[in-house]
Amino acid sequence: MLRFNIKQHAGNLLTFRCYIKRMIFYRRNTETKSPGRENVGALYDRHASWLLAVCLRYTGNREDAEDVLHDGFMKIIGGLDSYKQTGSLEGWMRKVMVNTALNYIRNHKKERIFTSLEPGNDIIHDPSEQDDFTGNELSGEQLMEMICSLPDGYRTVFNLYVMEHHSHREISEMLGITENTSKSQLSKARAYLRKRLLDCQTELTYGKTTSYR
Repeated sequence: MLRFNIKQHAGNLLTFRCYIKRMIFYRRNTETKSPGRENVGALYDRHASWLLAVCLRYTGNREDAEDVLHDGFMKIIGGLDSYKQTGSLEGWMRKVMVNTALNYIRNHKKERIFTSLEPGNDIIHDPSEQDDFTGNELSGEQLMEMICSLPDGYRTVFNLYVMEHHSHREISEMLGITENTSKSQLSKARAYLRKRLLDCQTELTYGKTTSYR
């Protein structure tokens, strides 16, 4: 059976793509063909980049994100035959990848994340708060860098609440924390990101002002 050790190929998604295609050909000779399996190579080529971005938002660094992408895509391949097509394929793949990322965090960052998820009493969650990242001149890469720079606990709750639209009750069950802790972590994450956005916008404004002199 073919195996791929992503630790030996960190940063090389091309190598992983070649592995995927080799594995497909291997399975075609040993398993019953299905339309899903025949298109796995194209599936990877089409979705790997945005799925990697999902992984990166949770892990905070590229190397861990590639580990999660590897594990998650293996689960996607294994689940293609049982995919019910009750929702969009992209939505199902995203869910698989998010769950894989959470499992990875639990297994590799458990001590750090649960330390950073200790209840806080200095910030109170305001349900009316909005996460508005529009109206600025930051690139997608800069916004991603800001999210990745969040402490592990802040980042995990922020992603689950803002990006995946989970409630605080659901997040508390998923992470084994209280709802108040989830609310506190979200508020702290928002405050952190707002400060980073303000700092960047100030730098951009100052840069424009000095350029006209």
